[in-house]
Amino acid sequence: MKYVFDTSVVISGKATEAIKKGEIEGEIIIPEAVLAELEAQANFGRMSGFQGLAEIEKIVEIAKEKGFEVFFAGERPKLEQIKLAKGGEIDNMIREIAAKNDAILVTSDRVQHLVAKAKGIKTIYFRPQIIKPEETKIMSFFTPDTASVHLREGVPPFAKRGRIGELKLVQISEKPLSHEELVEIANEILEAARADEESSIEIERNGATVVQLRELRIAIAERPFADKMEITAVRPIAKVSLEYYGISEELKRRFIEKQRGILIAGPPGAGKSTFAASVANYLHDMGFVVKTMESPRDLMVREEITQYAPLENNMALTADILLLVRPDYTIYDELRKTEDFQVFADMRLAGVGMIGVTHATRAIDAIQRMIGRVELGIIPQVVDTVIFIEAGKIKKVYELEFTVKVPTGMLEADLARPVIEVRDFEKKTLEYEIYTYGEQVVVMPIQSDEKILKILEDRISKYVDDYEIELVGRRATIKVPESQIPSLIGRKGRRIKNIEDELQLSIDVVPKERSEIEAKVEEQSKHYLILANGLEGKTVDVYAGNEYLFSALVSEKGTIKVRKDKEGGKSLRQALAKGEKIILKVIG
Repeated sequence: MKYVFDTSVVISGKATEAIKKGEIEGEIIIPEAVLAELEAQANFGRMSGFQGLAEIEKIVEIAKEKGFEVFFAGERPKLEQIKLAKGGEIDNMIREIAAKNDAILVTSDRVQHLVAKAKGIKTIYFRPQIIKPEETKIMSFFTPDTASVHLREGVPPFAKRGRIGELKLVQISEKPLSHEELVEIANEILEAARADEESSIEIERNGATVVQLRELRIAIAERPFADKMEITAVRPIAKVSLEYYGISEELKRRFIEKQRGILIAGPPGAGKSTFAASVANYLHDMGFVVKTMESPRDLMVREEITQYAPLENNMALTADILLLVRPDYTIYDELRKTEDFQVFADMRLAGVGMIGVTHATRAIDAIQRMIGRVELGIIPQVVDTVIFIEAGKIKKVYELEFTVKVPTGMLEADLARPVIEVRDFEKKTLEYEIYTYGEQVVVMPIQSDEKILKILEDRISKYVDDYEIELVGRRATIKVPESQIPSLIGRKGRRIKNIEDELQLSIDVVPKERSEIEAKVEEQSKHYLILANGLEGKTVDVYAGNEYLFSALVSEKGTIKVRKDKEGGKSLRQALAKGEKIILKVIG
């Protein structure tokens, strides 16, 4: 008997299995069209291509052992035929070889089998093995608290386990994984994704494949993209409602009072997508039409919410379709490249409520990622709210407003310009200002006067113990005793310059006017006792009216003792005799 194998039965491994079991015995013909199709898939980095070529190698070896002949027949398909492969052009070439050689066509493709039967070609149909996602080996690595599994060639398997924000990397086996084991796991994943209606192969590139297997997002990396084969499977360990986040009623109203532009930001693994899914479900419950734009499609949203992938690998085309669908809100997961931010902005300016998910280490970084990608003046129209997620919790919410004003710290009125104000949503305090200064875009942190004053006091108290601070805008005047000015300013003014740079302040250091008090004098047998309560430990100049007499140190009891027989005592006696006031002026 003669047998012709098509691409599907080679990739599935059913042909190899049938030869081993003795179900196929005789001359084996592998069409050049099959080799060409597998070679093209392998050149595009698709695992199915490598898998099929490996199966052909096995078929040749097993056939040789059993004494069967293996022939490669037919013409290699042309470029036009390869382009029409999905329309059945290559399948037709394989059927023609079977008919020409009076051979039995062996296939795992149901359509191929039915067409061959209709044309009177003998055919054997091997039903492809259907692997359910829950039966794949990758699922055996997961426990209820597992967030991700990390498999790498030559290394034992690892997993991240725990709660959001408290995940720990743990080794789950002592045995290193071989390349063959990883290939087997990857093939299972691909077969299960193809057979399961709720799963899909999202991305296929040279050395990289991304699969959405039910709730698992699986990235498969191979050479030449990676130095060794690696499989990373991630799943959400929490599917929560908006109530879980303790979200305020004011923020809820912000979602539903009108369509908005919202960025959900946070570091990797912080729970951004989980929060975005909960917002999507909440908006649907409130009667809004919600869609998503994802690559891969891994948001855990309600069945009523349609999840869109890049149309022909282009999110701009997806956006064109969505504008025809007219959703109230669209969840865009995730914003990475310039094109993503531009598509997000175009849809928002078209009137669609947009919620974007993006990576950021701070809440303000999410806004900074838009600078240069979206015109500065329209950023508040594109994004008016930023929600920062960390360890599965809302850590910060900003609201953006556009105004024309003199930026904080600038005093001249002619410096007024368009400014984006970034305010804390709950406290309404101004935290950042974004504006152009020359050719640069400045993102200026704004601290409250109370906070600046506290930090300033902390810094200068290290060098002086007697000071007064006046703070007006971004300018501070510090009054200190003249003798302590060098200590505060530092060598060549470096100390005060460092404080200015840290707080973004302009600081003037001026001599402090010396405080003075009128003192009472008590006469004793050998001394005059000057009462200086409140000036304990201070050095003072003693005056009789406007005439300087001497300097002295006030004791811990708040007094100054002056011997009558000394020069100071004689000067004091004369001043008292004239009835002059005794004045104490603090000098340090």
